[in-house]
Amino acid sequence: MRGSAARAGSAAGIAGPAAFTCAWIVSSLRQTGHPAAEIQISGLAAPDARDPWIMIAGFLVLGGCSVAFGAALHEALGGRARAGVSPRLIQGAGLATIAAGLLRRDHMLLTSGSVSWHNHAHDVISAAIYVDLVVVQLLLAARFGRDPEWQGWPPWLWVGALATAAVLVAFAADTSAADAGVLQRVAVSIPLLAIAAIAARLVRTPASG
Repeated sequence: MRGSAARAGSAAGIAGPAAFTCAWIVSSLRQTGHPAAEIQISGLAAPDARDPWIMIAGFLVLGGCSVAFGAALHEALGGRARAGVSPRLIQGAGLATIAAGLLRRDHMLLTSGSVSWHNHAHDVISAAIYVDLVVVQLLLAARFGRDPEWQGWPPWLWVGALATAAVLVAFAADTSAADAGVLQRVAVSIPLLAIAAIAARLVRTPASG
């Protein structure tokens, strides 16, 4: 991957998080009768949400862009011998995000009682993505710490990983709490911001590493 292909893959690391964030902002505002942060992100793609295609598209675009960005990052960091596993974990999270967007929750709001198999699958996949996003930041911090070209990045990634984990713990403690939607959005946005920042650097210097 060289030249324009590398730059396009790097740009995907910016486009994906931006599209996903815009999707949940717009979709949240379109759910009339509910505060913007009351409905969790997954609920915005449920069949009974208003215009669920907006959030579904956000999942699919983020997933596809993450796969492309992971490939570009893998190459920029030196390929198999030097890149480590973090770019592949980003790609794995991308594929899981696509699956989460297609395997939707049954209802916009959390409800008690039995749910469908795809609702269960969505919840399991979402949990795996959350863990992946924390681990990716930790691994990138370790990888960048050995590379003078990424000097100064590890502390921010360590802070991002710890902050993501802390917010996720608070969110998981009571997913039905009034502030659960806010906590979820913060937990998702921190690693996506880190990915977009790394992608922006690669856009400027696609051959780094």
